[in-house]
Amino acid sequence: MAGLLTEEEVAAYHRDGVLVVKGVLSSDEVELAREGIARVLGQAGMLRQVASGVDDPGRFVEDFRRWQEIPEIERLALSSRVPAYAVELLSPWAGSGPVRFYHDHVLVKEGGTRQRTPWHQDQPYYNVDGHGTSAWIPVDPVPLAGCLELVAGSHDGPWKMPRTFLDGKAKWFPEGTLEELPDIEAARDDFDIRAYAMQPGDAIFFDFLTIHGAPGFPFGGRRRVLSLRYLAGDAVHAPRDWVTSPPFDELMGIIPAGSSMEDPLFPVVG
Repeated sequence: MAGLLTEEEVAAYHRDGVLVVKGVLSSDEVELAREGIARVLGQAGMLRQVASGVDDPGRFVEDFRRWQEIPEIERLALSSRVPAYAVELLSPWAGSGPVRFYHDHVLVKEGGTRQRTPWHQDQPYYNVDGHGTSAWIPVDPVPLAGCLELVAGSHDGPWKMPRTFLDGKAKWFPEGTLEELPDIEAARDDFDIRAYAMQPGDAIFFDFLTIHGAPGFPFGGRRRVLSLRYLAGDAVHAPRDWVTSPPFDELMGIIPAGSSMEDPLFPVVG
């Protein structure tokens, strides 16, 4: 499947830290993703969480790391065109090792959900150092006003202070030890914010350090998303002094710090 992206698209991704690709999943694969998400919602995993407040008229549910027990997600994560796109986007680090699947993340915002996903980077929550890309794939039509938003070019900056989503607490790093995120909402015109009207099976690929967030979903229906994440060849295990999201406690003593992510939990995809 080499050559899915043009040189210009790959260059734009590395310049901006974000790239939208239409029709990454076929109609059959979209239905497969819907079935997988339905299984996730019907069989809550150990890492499932409700990320909206009790007074929210809608509901925002997340679950992580289900691919080993949900065959539909395994198939999409490992055998669809998604990993092939990831391999092309992560090609600058190909000489360091293979591209590996990292983990899956299901995000469902019910219609009427007010809860915004705050602006953040993913990298500070992870147990890896190095490069990676996420594919954010809706299985429902997503209007522009309900889409993931990303700040183009922000992937070149340093780590920003990660905070808990509901109450904004500095849970992982002491206050003042990392630079704070800018107040993007107060000056949106000062930032190159990317968002897209999306159809089922479209995908937004973005760097682990790209600052992103999402509005609530004040529409009918639901916004069901399957996010698939991949590690570049330079990614290494980085045990943290905090609980990562998602956690990988079973790696302690298995993969030494600074070693490649060579483990059945992280299958090679290219």
